[in-house]
Amino acid sequence: MDALALTFSSGWASGINAYLVVLVLGTADRVGSFAEIPDVLGRWDVLAVAGFLYAMEFIADKIPYVDSTWDAISTAIRPTAGAVIGVLLAGDAASLDQAVLGVVGGGTALLSHLAKAGGRLAINSSPEPASNIVASLTEDAAVLGVVWFSLEHPRAAAAIAGALLLVGLVLLFLLGRAVRRGWRRWKKKDPVGQVGPTA
Repeated sequence: MDALALTFSSGWASGINAYLVVLVLGTADRVGSFAEIPDVLGRWDVLAVAGFLYAMEFIADKIPYVDSTWDAISTAIRPTAGAVIGVLLAGDAASLDQAVLGVVGGGTALLSHLAKAGGRLAINSSPEPASNIVASLTEDAAVLGVVWFSLEHPRAAAAIAGALLLVGLVLLFLLGRAVRRGWRRWKKKDPVGQVGPTA
């Protein structure tokens, strides 16, 4: 049950910022005694790559339209990371367990990624850039808090992640008009032509 709860929490967080999830779990594996965290996440090369990509996302996530371009690029990356982390958390479990945790991690990551990307499109429909910075810092703080909390209290963290996922999806539905307006503005800006895929 704890592995499923940890997978759900890390899946939700991966949909928001997969690189920060790897950094938190890998650092926890290095400095703590968390048997449920696979050692591969604590390898120095994995942490270095995750740190570099997180630094890129930290900057890109705060610039209007560049953030939506980054989200578009990350549509395949974040759910895949959530699924891989879920499979890794299954450890030496039976293949059915690995499949279930992979689906939970990937599916949760996909839903939270859609909520984040849609929310950013809604934010980009407004002319000022400050809301992008506030949203990005809030997302990073939530990811850091939920993943770290899930290491000691996986079920409570999964409940928090579930509530945050539900709120994000409801807001996405309610802000549908702003999301469509942000989508049109993003397409007009053609940020893909201005900032090439770097992840």
